[in-house]
Amino acid sequence: MKAVGLTRYLPVDDPQSFLDVELPTPQIGPQDLLVRVEAISVNPVDTKLRAPKPQVEAQPRILGFDAAGVVEAVGTEVAGFKPGDEVYYAGDVTRPGSNAQYQAVDARLVALRPRRLDAAGAAALPLVAITAWELLFERMPYRPENGGDGKSLLIIAGAGGVGSMAIQLARRAGFTVIATASRSETQAWCRAMGAQHVVDHRQPLTPQLQALGFAHIDAALNLADTSHYWEELGELLAPQGHVGLIVEPKTPLNIGDPYKAKCIGIHWEMMFARPRFHTPDVAEQGRILARVAALIDEGELRGIHREALSPISAENLREAHRRLESGKSIGKLVLSGW
Repeated sequence: MKAVGLTRYLPVDDPQSFLDVELPTPQIGPQDLLVRVEAISVNPVDTKLRAPKPQVEAQPRILGFDAAGVVEAVGTEVAGFKPGDEVYYAGDVTRPGSNAQYQAVDARLVALRPRRLDAAGAAALPLVAITAWELLFERMPYRPENGGDGKSLLIIAGAGGVGSMAIQLARRAGFTVIATASRSETQAWCRAMGAQHVVDHRQPLTPQLQALGFAHIDAALNLADTSHYWEELGELLAPQGHVGLIVEPKTPLNIGDPYKAKCIGIHWEMMFARPRFHTPDVAEQGRILARVAALIDEGELRGIHREALSPISAENLREAHRRLESGKSIGKLVLSGW
């Protein structure tokens, strides 16, 4: 099968950073599906895993998490899927990834993809949808139905993939959503996703929020720079508020006052935790994706892919990583076709 892999970890502009390779079609286990991959998307975690380091791989390593495709074969212990099903998923960080024509994936992480979206549109969703859903509705104490009624939520980096889904899910849950974005096109994107207010994260947040009438906020998702906004969020969050985090801090954080004084809940989300540690509820990720697909088909959520490249190749994957590393991407970038 065709695949895009790496043997060395190099800057994205190095033509050896990704290689077009031929590999055997993977064998599936009893709980797996074999999926013929039609489309993939890129995420910041892909660029972090590819980032320069001295390690060398004896065999090509296949990265990639988001995928949409067609089931080719079903493991002996799998129920609920059959060959020909059109599916989508975010995969498992401990297994070979989706940058290949065929992928073996745990069926419990998979769902039928939204009928309203083609493969490219579906491939943009899984990782960011699971991250936003788990953070808001499983790590933080809010319900997906009316859990945000009467509450304000600040989303830092609203135009990224996770932010794009978090805005939509939070609005649907009843929150008043304030997103951050620094450029006119990213601000317009956040409003299109459903944010009622948009502020500039390059400027101090407190005076901008006060000008909008928010002396405090009930909750915040910091999807960008955990260390940079830590002190300001501690002052902005209301007593017994909550903050959700996905990015490793660059510096040690003081989790004492004002966080301690206000009893602010601090919540980490890492969507790979369930498959990586084989938690008993690993199938929850497939259920989340099934729920998201239903909401897309019902018109309550919308797709978030904005750019597309074709075909899936080393050259185009390098370009996708280059655009993501520029820090100027909006929504999700997808690659489709072989």
